[in-house]
Amino acid sequence: MNHAGSKTSCAMWCMIIGGAIGLIAFLLLWLVIDWSVLSSLMLGGVIAAVGAVVFPIVFCSNSTGLVEPGSAGVGPGSAPTAADAKPKAAAPTTSSTPAAAANTATATTTAAASTSASVQPSKFLAGEAELSEKKGEWKYEAEDKPAAKKPAAKKAADKKPAAKKPAAKSAVKAKAAPVAKDGQPPLLSKARDGGADDLKQIKGVGPGLEKTLNELGFYHFDQIAGWRKKEIAWVDERLKFKGRIERDDWVKQCKTLAKGGATEFSNRVKKGDVY
Repeated sequence: MNHAGSKTSCAMWCMIIGGAIGLIAFLLLWLVIDWSVLSSLMLGGVIAAVGAVVFPIVFCSNSTGLVEPGSAGVGPGSAPTAADAKPKAAAPTTSSTPAAAANTATATTTAAASTSASVQPSKFLAGEAELSEKKGEWKYEAEDKPAAKKPAAKKAADKKPAAKKPAAKSAVKAKAAPVAKDGQPPLLSKARDGGADDLKQIKGVGPGLEKTLNELGFYHFDQIAGWRKKEIAWVDERLKFKGRIERDDWVKQCKTLAKGGATEFSNRVKKGDVY
């Protein structure tokens, strides 16, 4: 068999696999993480190049698994391996003779007889019969138990006044404005005082998508938290990737973030583990 041909074939397959991994990395960075095409292409190319170099070294160095004739353990005159050595049958022992077996059986029978002879039926203790006759006669009468004392009723003066229920608010929340006919949600020309929220804390929103949302007029979590179905459709039509709002449930995430809460993804963003 041609060793060089096998290694060359293995190296070609490893380079193809490395290129495929680089292509997958490029698509993930561009489409999912929303990186720019150039950045995604550069990082994908680096991953493909590393795979094309490393995979042949790791997987092709011993790809054939062949051994040259005349090498150790192969060919005529080579030393037999441990696998070739057949285990020898154990020689039967002669220690267990019929006489010894008979002596063992006799000793076992004698021991069993002595054990059975030493076991005797238990004897009745004094007063045991009288006690067994009186079983079930002793009962606790209800009148013998002291009646549990009920706590004295508290005086009316000692009672705490019942907590007053808070008066119902006349208007807990202002009713949301009806959805526009074209489905456009309320927009802002700029962020409120204090600056815009970090919309990248929403799972599914990268730096590029955050910029698009700001350009549409969305700067704060509470804006997105109030989107209705028709408004979601309006925004979705203006995004590059359709269906991402409902797929990643932006509205639910923003309801938590707008109240000052946090999600697992937002905590990772704050630590700098994502961007």
